[in-house]
Amino acid sequence: MNAEFYEYVKKMHLYVEHQSKKIAKLEKMVLDMKHEIAVLKERPPVQVGNIEYKFDQLKVETLEGTLNIGLNPTDLEGIDDFSVDQKAVNVPNPGKQLFKRTIEIETALHQYLETDLESIYREAQEKLGINVDDSYFTFIKEDIKKQISGRVSSHLQERSSNQNGTVNGSEVTEQVIDLLKQEIQNGVFLFLKNLPDNVKEGNA
Repeated sequence: MNAEFYEYVKKMHLYVEHQSKKIAKLEKMVLDMKHEIAVLKERPPVQVGNIEYKFDQLKVETLEGTLNIGLNPTDLEGIDDFSVDQKAVNVPNPGKQLFKRTIEIETALHQYLETDLESIYREAQEKLGINVDDSYFTFIKEDIKKQISGRVSSHLQERSSNQNGTVNGSEVTEQVIDLLKQEIQNGVFLFLKNLPDNVKEGNA
């Protein structure tokens, strides 16, 4: 009986010793975590300033120029140094219909770029009598895509403030799509027109 009791006490001692080590390990982990939290609290907060991307001034290796949709060819007459200040468009929180209309217009314009932009690019070169490297086509296409959202918002905001609901949604959608298609055509023409002479291989 004494041997059994001794064996039981021995096992209990080993169990308590194991638990004590485990508790000590957990306490150390808690202290380490507290220390890490204190260090993190002492670090200054990370502040990110305003990040602005101005796509009106284009430069990629040897590709350079200015592409601005929303302008007419006559806007550049008599202007040697052309630049446009792209301002942010403040649009109020749109309702469901406005959001749907915006998506419809942007989808139509992106499709337009896929189906018609290349012919617009070629026709503009023919009108100007130049022959521009095809690397500019992708350059132009990507830059127009970046401008579409802002131009759609600008036109929808303008119609919302000027027409006071007198024109139905489908008519507004078609009007904005047609206007932006014309702006894209004008933008491509102006971009090619204002390229440096040394890249206009067909320029007389």
